[in-house]
Amino acid sequence: MTDCGCEKARRDLEEYLRNEVCKTQHTDIAEHLEHCEGCRDEALVARTLTEVVARACKETAPEELRDQVLARLRAVQATH
Repeated sequence: MTDCGCEKARRDLEEYLRNEVCKTQHTDIAEHLEHCEGCRDEALVARTLTEVVARACKETAPEELRDQVLARLRAVQATH
């Protein structure tokens, strides 16, 4: 086992969660997370936050709200 340490695991955590690290780094960070409760907790928070934001980005505003926002934007633009 190669423990990459907390500093490296936390520094590369976002890239790790998006699968943007090489296979060796991925393995090292995964092994570290298995044995380090603090980093594992941080990874869980980051993963959960990423999933919530991704779900929120898929939602669309109700048509009526979108129409109101667009009308207001047009009104503001017309006065400037």
